[in-house]
Amino acid sequence: MKLVLKTFALLLLTSSIFAQEDLKDWFHKDPSEGYMGVSTEKAYEALEGKSNQSVIVAIIDSGVDAEHEDLADIMWVNPGEIADNGIDDDNNGYIDDIHGWNFIGGPNGMNVGPDTYEVTRLYGKYKYKFENANPALLNKEDKKLYEQFLVWQEEVTKQRARAENALKEVSGIETTVMAAIDAISNELTKDSLDFTLENINKITNEDQMVAIGKNIANDFMSRGGIESADDMRGALKEALAEDAKRQQDKLDYAYNPDFDPRSTIVKDNYSNSKQSVYGNNDIEGPDALHGTHVAGIVAAIRNNDVGMNGIANNVRIMSIRTVPDGDERDKDVANAIRYAVDNGASIINMSFGKGYSWDKKVVDDAVKYATKKDVLLVHAAGNSAQDNDVTGNFPVNEYDKSCGILWWKKKESKNWIEVGALSYKSGEDAVATFSNYGQKSVDIFAPGVQIYSTLPDDQYRYLQGTSMASPVVAGVAAVLRSYFPALKASQVKEIIMKSATPVDLMVKKPGDKSGDLVNFKTLSIQGGAINLYNAVQMAKLTKGKKKVKKKSTSA
Repeated sequence: MKLVLKTFALLLLTSSIFAQEDLKDWFHKDPSEGYMGVSTEKAYEALEGKSNQSVIVAIIDSGVDAEHEDLADIMWVNPGEIADNGIDDDNNGYIDDIHGWNFIGGPNGMNVGPDTYEVTRLYGKYKYKFENANPALLNKEDKKLYEQFLVWQEEVTKQRARAENALKEVSGIETTVMAAIDAISNELTKDSLDFTLENINKITNEDQMVAIGKNIANDFMSRGGIESADDMRGALKEALAEDAKRQQDKLDYAYNPDFDPRSTIVKDNYSNSKQSVYGNNDIEGPDALHGTHVAGIVAAIRNNDVGMNGIANNVRIMSIRTVPDGDERDKDVANAIRYAVDNGASIINMSFGKGYSWDKKVVDDAVKYATKKDVLLVHAAGNSAQDNDVTGNFPVNEYDKSCGILWWKKKESKNWIEVGALSYKSGEDAVATFSNYGQKSVDIFAPGVQIYSTLPDDQYRYLQGTSMASPVVAGVAAVLRSYFPALKASQVKEIIMKSATPVDLMVKKPGDKSGDLVNFKTLSIQGGAINLYNAVQMAKLTKGKKKVKKKSTSA
């Protein structure tokens, strides 16, 4: 019973969608208003009367709904391409790439939806070589690889077992929660009371099933839309069905080493990481929820009385579909970065990440290329509540320079910003509970909890993650590059870092269950929260100067 209830508690946590009306625009607010927002409106007041120019922001993601009411008019349009004529008019290798490109689509118009995780691919790649190997007979090189194979094997095996157990528990969970709803419903019926949250909280019966029912009701009914016991049962069954599907997808796709959508859909030569011409022009794909939400945060049309306001007011969104329902592939990420650079993007947002890398060098080379071309790369730190100084979240802003068999000091791009997530809460809860962190590897924190933004089909919703914090930073960078076009990408990063609002707080460290508090400054390189107003003020002083002087206000 305890395991069943614990699993259901996790289900409630993962399925929750925030819906507090007064927090729709919290990430735009100024710290003086009680939220660790980026001071968007205050920044535009400071920019009033100043001219700006359009900048292209590439969204490397799951796809973007290019017809969304809050995005359609700001989608990047390839000036060298004639729409839907089936011809590569600009000779860049991509036919009809009007708004971007899809590197996980096929020549026949099909698209990759579900895909495996990188650890599964690596395990599958070496499974037949090492599955029955005798380590005593392996050479030195293979022994090292074999040890890594065992790590991959253990993780895949463990995750498959967890998914199988969770699936078995779903029926037990459903039986329990339905009994709990019956329990509180019966208590209300005894006293002829309506099924309302107020009446449910008045129930004094301390029976265990009643207590469970009250907890469930408080979670689900606080979000609205539930007016009866039948409504509650329906919502619970839907949530359980969604969770069952998630677990089944792990078995069928994510942790299935025999699943390979690449060869049947994309039909590229996957072993050739330098191959760049493949895919199709469907930049939305089968599920553009994540990418559309990210795009809206950056630049949803401002002050049009529709939906919500993005951060930047003069942007063209380029969609490069690269992220499936699973881990993105290094070859696609590298090609997406190069495509963005070659087609004029000055900022690239990358709200994705994974624990392993198939071909790190090809991504490193693309990052070097973007850096050389003065493009700013903004990357989400990840949602595993882990220390990125210890555990990798690929791609990473660190590459090795080799010379023969010697390895030299590791180097990194000056144009890369790694972003952790802030909560709308204050005090010790200021950091998102899920956010990765790292005093050496995460640059800065930005709003990433309860962020209201665009969804496909003219919809809007709150989502959370460092995936939402990253486009906040990309949006701030877009404003700077738009109003201060002389700034180099490295200067934009320097301004963002040095103008951040200092956060002098003792906070809960993500993933730490001890209850001990840590100084916020130990969780990132900068130790503060991004602030557009401060950045604008600093940018005004930076014109023509090589060094940026630190000047910001404390929260």
